[in-house]
Amino acid sequence: MARRSTPSAQPSYLPHPLNAQRRALNDPNESAFSRFLRTEIWAPEKLPGNINIVAGVTLFFGGIAAVRTWGELMIPA
Repeated sequence: MARRSTPSAQPSYLPHPLNAQRRALNDPNESAFSRFLRTEIWAPEKLPGNINIVAGVTLFFGGIAAVRTWGELMIPA
């Protein structure tokens, strides 16, 4: 059950200090592509999901390559 408090109570968590630093890193000379890489690909909070996507795509294309290479061995003689 959720703990209830008075309406004037402050939140019980502290904001993450990295977010304040990340907002300060906006470079006006940064290209849109490098900003996309920084915020969507290399961002620490999104990196585990991106690694899972890369692993799945690698396994998919690796399976296609394996079947094309050794597919005849899977057919009974």
